[in-house]
Amino acid sequence: MHCSIAQTLEVVGEWWTLLIVRDAVLGVTRFDDWQRRLGIARNVLSARLDALVEHGILERRRYQDHPPRDEYVLTRKGRDLAPVIEALRVWGDRHAAPDGPPVLMIHDDCGEAVHAVSHCSHCGERLRRDHVHLEPGPGDPDLRFLPAMSRDADS
Repeated sequence: MHCSIAQTLEVVGEWWTLLIVRDAVLGVTRFDDWQRRLGIARNVLSARLDALVEHGILERRRYQDHPPRDEYVLTRKGRDLAPVIEALRVWGDRHAAPDGPPVLMIHDDCGEAVHAVSHCSHCGERLRRDHVHLEPGPGDPDLRFLPAMSRDADS
């Protein structure tokens, strides 16, 4: 599918994969730690880690030679998924945690709980959904991605 979201989901859209990335963002790097934290079958974890390495999200690094053992470290591409994980956490805290958030993110400088807020990378203003729109990008020269109603509204 000619869509950045669909292409991303091809790589990280599977349940275990996102949880592995979540834990990597939290600092987990070793197979046994993921297996213990997630309760995931070893063969499934191995396959998911291999796929994340293949897609350049994790990098395998040897930390012990005898017996050979590797750890898995986020690459820059993998670290770029941190805001995605944070957005899922915020949504889950709001809509899927009836007893309240299981984890709070605390700003070290002021000691208060924080949540992600999007800002314009150009002017710095906080983004509101009713103050942004979509336009075709260079990856959609045939205007196939945007729904017709989005294109019509901008005309």
